[in-house]
Amino acid sequence: VKRGYLVASVNYGLAPQYSILEQIENAKCAIRFLRTNAPSFGIDPNRIGVIGESAGGHLAAVLGTADKSAGLDGTGGFTDESSRVQAVVDLYGPTDLKTLFAGYPAIVLQELAGTQDPNAPVLDKISPLTYASADDPPFLILQGDKDSVVPPSQSQALFAKLQAAGVQSTLVMVKNAEHSFTPSGGPISPTRTEITSMVADYFASRLK
Repeated sequence: VKRGYLVASVNYGLAPQYSILEQIENAKCAIRFLRTNAPSFGIDPNRIGVIGESAGGHLAAVLGTADKSAGLDGTGGFTDESSRVQAVVDLYGPTDLKTLFAGYPAIVLQELAGTQDPNAPVLDKISPLTYASADDPPFLILQGDKDSVVPPSQSQALFAKLQAAGVQSTLVMVKNAEHSFTPSGGPISPTRTEITSMVADYFASRLK
C-alpha cells in the first residue's frame, strides 16, 4: 500500500464444500469484479498483479496462464471483463495436480476435484501447467527446496514450461525452507525480509 498499490484480498470457497474448480471460478470472478469497478476503486485495469501462497499460489498461477478459452471463468458475473492479469508471484503453489494428487485417497480427490479417478481430465483442467503459453504475463516463482507438501518439482515444472514458451519468468529456490518457508536444517536463504523486498520490487518492475 505504501508503494501506491490498491490491495484486494480475495476470499474463495474452501474444500470440501467447494471444489478447486469452483475456487478458480471465484478467483477469476474477483479479477473481473475489480476491472468492472476500476473507476470507483481507482484501479488501473491494465496493471493487475496477483500473489498467492500454496493453494493461493495455485490460483495465482491459473490466473496467469488460463485465458477464457480454458473454460474456467464460470458464471459468477462481470463476464464482459477479462480475468487475465499482468504479473504473477507464485509462492510454492501446486502446478500439476494429476502428479501431486497421485496416491491421494479417493475421498480426498472427491473433495478437492470432484472425482475419485486419479487420471480424470479435470485434474489437467485445473492445473496451471496445462495452460502455460507464450502470451502469459511475467512470473516470479518462489519455492522451498525442502518442501514436503508441494514438492520443488511442481514449481520447477511450471518454470521450465514458461521458459520454453518464452515467458519472462524467474524461479527462486529458497534454501533450508519447508512448506510456508518454515526453516528446516538451518536459516532460510533468502530471508523472509529479503523475499518481501524481492516481491515488492518485482511488482514495481512489472506494473509501475
